[in-house]
Amino acid sequence: MSSLEVTIGNLALRNPTMLASGVMDETAGSLLRVARAGAGAVVTKSIGSEPRKGYPGPTLVELDDGYINAMGLPNPGIEAFAAEMREARSCLVPVIGSIFASSPKEFSFLASKMQDYGAAAIELNLSCPHAKGYGMEIGVDPETVFTVVREVKSACSIPVFAKLTPNTHRLLEVAKAVEAAGGDAIVAINTVKALAISAEIRRPILSNKGGGLSGPAIKPIGLRCVYDLHADVNIPIVGVGGVENWRDAVEYIMAGASAVQVGSGVGRAGLEVFESICTGMQAFMEREGFNSVSHMVGVAHE
Repeated sequence: MSSLEVTIGNLALRNPTMLASGVMDETAGSLLRVARAGAGAVVTKSIGSEPRKGYPGPTLVELDDGYINAMGLPNPGIEAFAAEMREARSCLVPVIGSIFASSPKEFSFLASKMQDYGAAAIELNLSCPHAKGYGMEIGVDPETVFTVVREVKSACSIPVFAKLTPNTHRLLEVAKAVEAAGGDAIVAINTVKALAISAEIRRPILSNKGGGLSGPAIKPIGLRCVYDLHADVNIPIVGVGGVENWRDAVEYIMAGASAVQVGSGVGRAGLEVFESICTGMQAFMEREGFNSVSHMVGVAHE
């Protein structure tokens, strides 16, 4: 039988699916539900130094082919999140702590806290497109990204993943900065800058006006980014954007991803999406003669 087990850095996963940050991941209870549903790993909500309420509603627009959201990085703060992490560690899968910050020093502080709480790896949110002073505003500058990753790596001993934005012409430069600083993996991509307008009220729908587009609408963008990154960097890539079935996952892996994350797919297909992806992928691998997921990584480049 073909094996679905994968290793990213030194992080071992029972299968190549992860829950993406931002969906069903602010409480230990929801993380445990996702783990029981079959995900190979779960990523927490992005957590900052202090509590944030986020933006007032509306914060989400549902489209035929995805969502536009501008949540504003709501979270309870790193100190309050300790209790959730203590309970979440009972997951049978790795719990990856997502963090956001406005400086390398703050990122290092948060990463050290997450490691103390039992996180199996750190995901640096360098790509949120709608929170001023955080995310994409930091993650489009290769020098800043290099400094952030280097300082986080010096502050903790667990793997460090950098989640990058497609909203830049410097994606490859940023990815190379992550690699040069010792990052263990790249997560690509976060949401694409977008806008929704109501014809009736003649205004943008989201309270923040602009937001981030996710779901099947951005899958071709995500695939292109992963494909380009695989050709230029030598650390693992986790593909994100529009993964809702086994074929989506296989396409990302063939483009160069070692694993995939599922976010909007949970809302659109339910928690069954993880088991469905894994069952379909295994059947495909056996039909096509792939003994392991690693044998599929990057075959679209051959």
